[in-house]
Amino acid sequence: MKRTEQREHIFKLIFGADFNEEAEQGTQAELYFEQIEGATEKDMQYISEKARKVVEKIDEIDAMINEHTTGWKTGRMNKVDLTILRLAVYEMKWDEDVPTGVAINEAVNLAKKYSSEDGASFVNGVLAKLAD
Repeated sequence: MKRTEQREHIFKLIFGADFNEEAEQGTQAELYFEQIEGATEKDMQYISEKARKVVEKIDEIDAMINEHTTGWKTGRMNKVDLTILRLAVYEMKWDEDVPTGVAINEAVNLAKKYSSEDGASFVNGVLAKLAD
């Protein structure tokens, strides 16, 4: 499985975490993995581990996002854009295997696929401020 596809699954797990209690997240992840076709054990481990790491840092990530946005604090953002931003900020700040440019590009692509018409430009703008 390519990293882009893995990232999409990570995005979906993080998105779901906003709607489930912490105690339910393991069960929800297991149910999600049952639906993925062609994923190896290594893929599922990578996806699960990275999603867990992002969720653990959500408060810190949200604070960083809030520092770099004007008029759009995390509480007002739509959940799709916020989840994309959380994943990208994690990759930019804590994942040494992902260059900043790749994290931004992948986030914009996720926004084009899952967000509103303006989502990609919004995500790109926020991440550009964070990259400086």
